[in-house]
Amino acid sequence: MDLALAPETMARWQFGITTVYHFLFVPLTISLAALVAGLQTAWVRTEKEKYLKATKFWGKLFLINIAMGVVTGILQEFQFGMNWSDYSRFVGDIFGAPLAFEALIAFFFESTFIGLWIFGWDKLPKKLHLATIWMVSIGTILSAYFILAANSWMQHPVGYRINEEKGRAELTDFWAVLTQNTALAQVFHTMTAAFLVGGAFMAGIAAYHLARKKHVPVMKTSLRLGLVTITISGLLTAVSGDELGKIMFEQQPMKMAAAEALWDGEDSAPFSVFAYGDVDKGHNTVAIEIPGLLSFLAHNNFSEHVPGINDLNKEMQEKYGPGDYRPNIPVAYWGFRWMIGFGMASLGIGVLGLWLTRKKFMLPQALRVGEDEVPNLVLFKKALSPKFTKWYWIVALWTMLFPLIANSWGWIFTEMGRQPWVVFGVLQTSAAVSPNVSQGEVITSLAVYTLLYAVLAVIEIKLIIKYVKAGPPELTEADLNPPTKIGGDDRDADRPMAFSY
Repeated sequence: MDLALAPETMARWQFGITTVYHFLFVPLTISLAALVAGLQTAWVRTEKEKYLKATKFWGKLFLINIAMGVVTGILQEFQFGMNWSDYSRFVGDIFGAPLAFEALIAFFFESTFIGLWIFGWDKLPKKLHLATIWMVSIGTILSAYFILAANSWMQHPVGYRINEEKGRAELTDFWAVLTQNTALAQVFHTMTAAFLVGGAFMAGIAAYHLARKKHVPVMKTSLRLGLVTITISGLLTAVSGDELGKIMFEQQPMKMAAAEALWDGEDSAPFSVFAYGDVDKGHNTVAIEIPGLLSFLAHNNFSEHVPGINDLNKEMQEKYGPGDYRPNIPVAYWGFRWMIGFGMASLGIGVLGLWLTRKKFMLPQALRVGEDEVPNLVLFKKALSPKFTKWYWIVALWTMLFPLIANSWGWIFTEMGRQPWVVFGVLQTSAAVSPNVSQGEVITSLAVYTLLYAVLAVIEIKLIIKYVKAGPPELTEADLNPPTKIGGDDRDADRPMAFSY
């Protein structure tokens, strides 16, 4: 059978497409939940209308996003039984444990409180109502933690034993699965990258409205919050990425060698800026490199030896038997660079935005504006020209896509760089696919899922555009004066759908 259309290959394509699509919603859900909670906290503390309007505006976009995330996430679990039954049989005892915790604790916890937040605007005192959105935020983080712990186990399996009699892996230490350094580093990196997505999303939409001089008080607040979030999360993403990279150099050296197209091991190994080579012959024909930097990134030492792809492939052949243990080198190499490039571009634009829109006390008196005025973009002592101002708002709007691209390529690199293993060093991908699923069945399900996700994408984009253009809602007297007791006041008896602001 043609390898390009083999059930294993098609099953991987299906899981890859659905996973990357689903993960477009995950980081935005995680970050928007916390950012909306922060805005609502600001309203409860200050009672300023701009914070309440911002809470309701971003809260609506959050609800649209989380609904799509839930729908697309459900299909992920179906595939373990459909296309990856041998994987589920072999490691289900281990992989299923954190997923069960995610469903029984995190997901239901999150779902319960999101219902209370949606329906509780006119039924709960504002401090109690505020607590519900913070619980939602905690739930999203817990949910991500359990899923990332499961994925980290695939990258670096711990806390298990192989039952030779039953031919499967069995869990021996669940705490080790949850707290191993791979999981902790991956959670930290993924969480900070998620807030990079949320900050860019908020800054981009705020820039869209400010460029049109609409909803200025709310959007100035949102822009500032978004830019601060981009800057802090961008720096933390870089720090956490460096830590995760060092762990990967120890646990999956082949993945990191592929990320740098380092074919042969070297002392003072160079960091690759650009490389082009022959995968079959195992060498680069063109290479632009920074000497010693890769050794430093791997071991905090500019002279340390870093093993190469060819060396590691031979070692793995001796350990695991004949075969090619190299991942797809071009995907790993360029995926790593797309991830870093778009992530750092987002951070750079965020830092620039913070400087251009800095606080009044840092500006000349003539360039300071009021609460209801669009901020001047000031590079040094003069405001940018209208042309450059217009371009900044445009760039800020499109920057909201950069972290999404970085996140997607990050996951592609993480999963593709592990190949040919589905559980590193334990189970190869070729042994994990369902044995009785035909080529036609996988192609059919792939086509159906792709079509379904395309329809969902159209719905999502139309809903987001509709409510972004509408802007923050006008507040009512009931919005500004929430009930002081659980269940609402008598005046709320005829307003059962007041949540649908």
